[in-house]
Amino acid sequence: MDAAKLSATPDPDLALRFERSLEQLWPLEDRADGARLGLAVSGGPDSLALLLLAHAVMPGRLAVASVDHGLRAEAAGEVAFVEQICARLDVPFTALSVAVRGGNVQARAREARYTALSRWLREEGLGALATAHHADDQAETLLMRLSRGSGLSGLAGVRAASPFDPGDGGEPFPLLRPLLDWRKSELEDVVAACGLTPVRDPSNTQSRFDRARVRTHLAEHDWLDTEALATSAQHLAEGWRAIEWYAQLDWEEMVEREADNPAFRYAANVPRVIQIETVRRIVGELGGVVTRAEAGRAADRLWRGENASLGGVLAVPTVEPIAKVGVEMRVWRFTPEPPRRMH
Repeated sequence: MDAAKLSATPDPDLALRFERSLEQLWPLEDRADGARLGLAVSGGPDSLALLLLAHAVMPGRLAVASVDHGLRAEAAGEVAFVEQICARLDVPFTALSVAVRGGNVQARAREARYTALSRWLREEGLGALATAHHADDQAETLLMRLSRGSGLSGLAGVRAASPFDPGDGGEPFPLLRPLLDWRKSELEDVVAACGLTPVRDPSNTQSRFDRARVRTHLAEHDWLDTEALATSAQHLAEGWRAIEWYAQLDWEEMVEREADNPAFRYAANVPRVIQIETVRRIVGELGGVVTRAEAGRAADRLWRGENASLGGVLAVPTVEPIAKVGVEMRVWRFTPEPPRRMH
């Protein structure tokens, strides 16, 4: 790793391609008052390519953070490598250190990383955060989630742009992934053409991690087309956006908050996948948290005319006249669950 070997800038055609990808996710009109873009850069080929391409199209309007998860002795040197490259490019740099809790190491590391990045984003006053997820990541994610029986939300894969809620009381911020239509090999070429040798994280090839096993499987079976898989994930994401739109309409048209009680009435007359989203939102409004699987089981019980309890909320099914449509419909009433008696 030698930042001094940085010897060139990305090909102008590639920079233009990146600029167009970024513009689709973060239009110029949304970058009010010269908003700056934050980049999460690890020193690997993907994130280095992100830094080089972004610097080519947004010079002077970037900031970079690199996270040391405390899991490998080499990590500190890798963070220093990114800092040296940023110094060469005159890009503000921040080193972040996090502690990773026990359990699923990769999931816990991601959680700690995004918490630290969201705090950094607010402290620096940045307008959005970009990460270097690419088409190969998307294909791997789709296969992993198919193998777990994920629903449509999971199969939609990595979103190109989404509001990220750090869960710490702060405002959600735009999380952008402008490289989702780029292959990993293309990003490797960008870095090599600029004279850099990227960091190689050994966890990317360790078979104890699901993603590494899927990556190996894709490499060994050429009948699995990575680009086609990534395209399928994009189509699934479009389908999921349609469901989100319909769920918002269902919320606005068929859910009523009772005036004098912490309660909601929901006229449930939509496909199950929409009911699940509306049930989750109602429970959330009443202070509970439930998974889609839990909300689905509750919706099934309510559809059969049975009470359901989930996330500290009691749901009771009835049939009532709905004035706005002039017919009787299934109505589910949600209230905070009464405290359980202790004996």
